[in-house]
Amino acid sequence: MFKNKTLLITGGTGSLGNAVLRRFLESDIGEIRIFSRDEKKQDDMRVRYNSDKLKFYVGDIREFGSIHSAMKDVDYVYHAAALKQVPSCEFFPGEAVRTNVLGTENVLNAAVDEGVSKVVCLSTDKAVYPINAMGMSKALMEKTALARTRSSGNTTICVTRYGNVMCSRGSVIPLFIKQIREGRPLTITDPNMTRFMMSLEDSVALVVFALSNANPGDTFIQKSPATTLRTLAEALFEIFDYPPNINEIGTRHGEKLFESLLTREELAGADDLDAYYRVPLDSRDLNYGKYIGRGQSSVSVTDDYTSHNTHRLTKGEMKEMLLRLDYIQKSIAGQDTEAY
Repeated sequence: MFKNKTLLITGGTGSLGNAVLRRFLESDIGEIRIFSRDEKKQDDMRVRYNSDKLKFYVGDIREFGSIHSAMKDVDYVYHAAALKQVPSCEFFPGEAVRTNVLGTENVLNAAVDEGVSKVVCLSTDKAVYPINAMGMSKALMEKTALARTRSSGNTTICVTRYGNVMCSRGSVIPLFIKQIREGRPLTITDPNMTRFMMSLEDSVALVVFALSNANPGDTFIQKSPATTLRTLAEALFEIFDYPPNINEIGTRHGEKLFESLLTREELAGADDLDAYYRVPLDSRDLNYGKYIGRGQSSVSVTDDYTSHNTHRLTKGEMKEMLLRLDYIQKSIAGQDTEAY
C-alpha cells in the first residue's frame, strides 16, 4: 500500500517523527515530507539521511496556509507535531491549545481539502482522565479528529494513543543515565509512580498497523506493560553497576500517580485485536431521544486500563527490556548518544 506513495510527517524532527521516517526510508515508499518549525534539526536530518526520498518543509501547523501548501499530492499523514512537556504546558496552556487543538484542526482540514487517503493523529495516555493542560489539549485533539471524521469524505482519520516511549527526548531514562554518569542521585518524583513502557519500534509498529487497518474514527492502543519508577531506577543501577542513590523530589506540576490508556467506557465497546485495542467511532448523531431507554451495563463493571493494573514489570523484565535498546547499549559502552 505504500509503494510510490507520499507520506507527510508533521513534527517530523521529533522522536517519533524520526522513528517513523527511518521505518519508511527502508520501504518502497516514493516520498517522505518532513514538516516542522525547526530548520536546524531539518538540516541535521538532511545530512544524516542523505536520501532523495526526503523533502523538507519549514512551517507551523498553527498557520493553515503553511500546512496546506505542504499537503498537496500527499497520500498519508502522520501527525506528530505537538507541545508535549507536561510542566511547560501547565504554565502556557494557551500555547498547548493553539498547537495541539487548533493546529490539529488545520492539519485535518488541509488533509481533507487535498484528498489525503489516511491521517494518523498521535495522542497520549495523558489524554485519558486528564488533569494537566497537556493531557486536556490532547484529549481535545482526539475529539477534534473524531468530529472531523464525520465529514471527512474519502479521508480516513484515526488516532493512536501511546504510553511512555523509552529513551525519547525529554523522557526520564536519558535523564537518569546522565545523572548516573555524573555521579549524582537519581531525582525521582515518587518511587511508586507507574508508567506504561514501550519501545520506539513498538510505537512505529502501531503507526503502520493504524495506516493499514484503520476505519474512519478508530482509536488504536497498544497493550503495554508498566513499571514503577523505583523498579526502573533499580534496573538502571544494576545495568550501570551504580550504587543505589535516590533523591525523592515530589511530583511535578500536573503529574499523576498512574496513567490510563483506556477508560472503562471505551473498553466496554473496544475490539480486542491481540496486541492492540481498537475503539470504534461512536457514530450516533445528536438525536439522543432514541437512546434514552437503553444503557450499557458493561460500562459499570469494567475497569479502566491503567499503568497500575496492566502487567507490572519485575526488575529482571525491566532490565531485559532496557538492554534491547540501542540507546542503552551505546550508553553502557560509554558512547555519547542523543535521546531519540
